[in-house]
Amino acid sequence: MRWLGALAAALVLAGCSHQRELPRHAAAISVRPGEVVLAADSPKLRQIRVEPVAEHEIPVGEVDAPGAIEVNPNRISRVVTPVAGRVTEVFVKLGDSVQEGQAVASVESPDADLAISSYLQADAALGQMKANLIKAQADLDRNRDLFSHQAVAQKEVLNSANAVAQARAQVDQAGAAREQTLRRLAILGLKSGQFGQKITLRAPVPGKVIEMNVVQGEFRNDTNQPLFTIADLSTVWIVSDVPESAIRFIQPGEDLEIELSAYPGQRFHAKVRRIADSVDPTTRTVKVRAELRNQHGRLLPQMFGRIRHVEGTRKMPAAPPSAVLQGQSGSYLYVETSPGRFRQTPVQTGSRSGDLIGITAGLQPGDRIVTDGVMLLKGN
Repeated sequence: MRWLGALAAALVLAGCSHQRELPRHAAAISVRPGEVVLAADSPKLRQIRVEPVAEHEIPVGEVDAPGAIEVNPNRISRVVTPVAGRVTEVFVKLGDSVQEGQAVASVESPDADLAISSYLQADAALGQMKANLIKAQADLDRNRDLFSHQAVAQKEVLNSANAVAQARAQVDQAGAAREQTLRRLAILGLKSGQFGQKITLRAPVPGKVIEMNVVQGEFRNDTNQPLFTIADLSTVWIVSDVPESAIRFIQPGEDLEIELSAYPGQRFHAKVRRIADSVDPTTRTVKVRAELRNQHGRLLPQMFGRIRHVEGTRKMPAAPPSAVLQGQSGSYLYVETSPGRFRQTPVQTGSRSGDLIGITAGLQPGDRIVTDGVMLLKGN
């Protein structure tokens, strides 16, 4: 029985010794709300990185919004047929590059012969009116001569002069009619006096054929429906919906920095050309259009990306994103007040610059903050 008593006493002493050692090996001790203390030999301390806070130039008044590449509406043209007729040939395919004035299709139309016939009639009428003017002028000259010899009355001279004036007016009218028909031939690209000509449709601008709505042999009666859409992609627009709260930072003519999903890590530059005159009532955004050069044709319509514009920069404390946590009342991080002791500190965050987030309130330069392993403190 004596040995049982000794054993019980030893177990009690061992238990007391374990209880005394427990605080030294405890992972964390909560001292006050928002404060965490780790024991000096806590394994968590080896997983936590603490760094001093430094000041950096952080953007202020920054705009960052999604955008998409679109065709420059100022450099797009739709080719229509000026007359109804049958499309006899199509010279280009979808996606082809064309030069200004290049033939894209030909159309056979009775209106072409009608235009030539109208010109020939107008030209003949002008010749007739000129002949009438010559005769009227001759009659006037003869009557003036006779009147000088008192062979005719003055009334005959006045009548002849009036006839000359009328003939000259008719020549002017016939000349205008002939010029109108000649202009019609020029618009259609036809030569005078040659019947059976086909009308050649040409590209009005250089660019690429981005849409085709015609096939060879098709008869087109609607002269308003485009056969081809040609876009000059040497410049394109990026269109972005900028939040209403940030539109004050963007002005026409300013430069924007562009990032595209198709070319990660590359930066493009655009110039603001248009800012919408109204706010979208559903999204509370304002549409901004900026123009950028596309010399190598790498920027394609409907590519997605982001626009970025910085109004200015200000020097302020900054922290890596891994140090900042989000709580119900806002952002916070952990500041080391002494070795192993950390205080949860509310902060106000600003814009992001590279791998840092600006801290506009709650943090001072030189403060030591937890930059890695912060989740080990959050759980305590």
